Amino acid sequence: MTLLRKINQVLVVVLVLMLYLLLYSSLLRASSRHKISGPFKKLGGTVAREMDSVIPVVICASEERMGATMATINSIRSNTDANVLFYIVTLRDAVTLTRRYIEETKLKGIKYKILEFNPMVLKGKVKPDSSRPDLLHPLNFVRFYLPLLEMKHERVIYLDDDVIVQGDIQDLFEIKLKPQHAAAFATDCDLPSTHEMVRSVGMQTTYMGFLDYRKQEVKALGINPNDCSFNPGVFVADIHEWKKQKITKQLQKSMEDNVKLNTYSSAMAGGVATPPMLIVFHDKYTVLDPLWHVRHLGWSPDSGYPESFLKKAQLLHWNGPFKPWGYPAVHTERWEKWFIPDPSRKFSLMRPESNN
Repeated sequence: MTLLRKINQVLVVVLVLMLYLLLYSSLLRASSRHKISGPFKKLGGTVAREMDSVIPVVICASEERMGATMATINSIRSNTDANVLFYIVTLRDAVTLTRRYIEETKLKGIKYKILEFNPMVLKGKVKPDSSRPDLLHPLNFVRFYLPLLEMKHERVIYLDDDVIVQGDIQDLFEIKLKPQHAAAFATDCDLPSTHEMVRSVGMQTTYMGFLDYRKQEVKALGINPNDCSFNPGVFVADIHEWKKQKITKQLQKSMEDNVKLNTYSSAMAGGVATPPMLIVFHDKYTVLDPLWHVRHLGWSPDSGYPESFLKKAQLLHWNGPFKPWGYPAVHTERWEKWFIPDPSRKFSLMRPESNN
């Protein structure tokens, strides 16, 4: 009986020790996890140490356009020797697909972090009234929230997923921003060759095409309707200056005002993601070298650029409805050069000879 009692006592002690170890292990794991803050949730990846000199590139990855994102990443890493760190922002339903696309392809060696965007931050800021639903995709608004990524970087590059980088991304990263400028964009009034194609497809190049100047609230902004607009699909951001000027807060206010007053709409040029950037950054941005944002490639399946001009371009952007992974489209060979087949086979090219 005494022996049995001693055995029970030993078992109790062992059980207590095991519970203590489990509790300690759980606390240790919790302390080592990334913090969740604001609209983003960090989900890990292969990363460089924060103190290393890196070029941070922010790009979104939606489930339906995953192959586009990976083509952009492939073009960047193939044309530079710089230490690039990709911040890949996606929604919860595409996290696994994003990681698999990287880990099971030639992109396995890149440095990256996957961030989950919380679309609830857009509640009350966007009206579902678009003839092009893709313009209202939550990831279109990620660019508004760059400082909330919890990155320890003073400067970042933001890229849309329908671009291909032909130059060295380090050259774009090292552009000199003017004092008190939080970002650098390419103006819509930059290249003569751009003007010719823009006119042929009826593209807008001024604020008049993005804001409803019949509204008193728009007139009160004091923005000349003939001022040149810019495309926010490619830009370099100074995070310190962005925070100092409270750019994110200004962008959110612009969206909220639009919900109430309809100062711009998705029926106008640029949908509902471009006008807030145009308003907040009016006359307060550095101009990019136009060769670092050759755009409008997706606005017509018939109008393109001369091959001699495309060779000089550092970055190509298929903004518009005719994407290079779809059909019809122009200059698809320059995009396909960087395309990596989807290991899950969910993303595929649409071509005349294709059965899909």
